Amino acid sequence: QVQLVESGGGLVQAGGSLRLSCAASGRTFSSFAMGWFRQAPGKEREFVAHINRSGGSTVYADSVKGRFTISRDNAKNTVYLQMSSLNPEDTAVYYCATRSGIGITTAQSYSYWGQGTQVTVSS
Repeated sequence: QVQLVESGGGLVQAGGSLRLSCAASGRTFSSFAMGWFRQAPGKEREFVAHINRSGGSTVYADSVKGRFTISRDNAKNTVYLQMSSLNPEDTAVYYCATRSGIGITTAQSYSYWGQGTQVTVSS
């Protein structure tokens, strides 16, 4: 069992930045690859970013590439999502999750999920 708690969301103006955190407890954090997803109202949950267990390899959705950075600190059992150059299309609830399946970008490959943190970008 793994518990994930996201934090760091909020209201920000377009062009601004936020850093999301996801704190894990339970099973050994470093044994999981981690992902960030987001879900906007009326839309399906979509992949944002992925990081492998060591933190040495990352994957991003095209929509956030160059603006968002995923990182992790295994000593602190925490994964981060640094978001910059935010625009209103980034408004969503952001979730972190542990990956247990093969597909990096598909939500079905992720087993444990946090409760989400709201990010709202005003124009």
